[in-house]
Amino acid sequence: MGRSVDRSGWTFLTSHARVLLAIAADPGIRLRDVAARCDVTERTVQGIVADLEQAKYLTRQRARDGRRNQYRVDTTAPFRHPAEEGHEIAELITLFTPLPAPPPADQPHRLGRAARDGSGPTPEPRRQSPSASASTPHARP
Repeated sequence: MGRSVDRSGWTFLTSHARVLLAIAADPGIRLRDVAARCDVTERTVQGIVADLEQAKYLTRQRARDGRRNQYRVDTTAPFRHPAEEGHEIAELITLFTPLPAPPPADQPHRLGRAARDGSGPTPEPRRQSPSASASTPHARP
């Protein structure tokens, strides 16, 4: 917000991480849309998807409409570098997945019967990585 983006230098996340996050957020996304979101070429995304498939981080199959691919990310897959040993891809996805917006406080009637009376499924609590601490300013609640 208000910060200019320095596109000439390095970044914290690799293009592989960005592509994986885009696919995890929308398993039916088109590769051209992934390329636009990640600010790389479609050809680069194709190579990255091939890398991720070969390493078993994701699988793809033809969607029912026969025109698109549907992707599935293996969230239990470990990171590749020894420095991240013991961490799963799910932690990265959780970190970069926006939390759902709470319902407006002034409009509780928008909830369905199951949500109002508690008969519906209980949402799973978000996992927080063991290294994250609530006392750090960047930790998510």
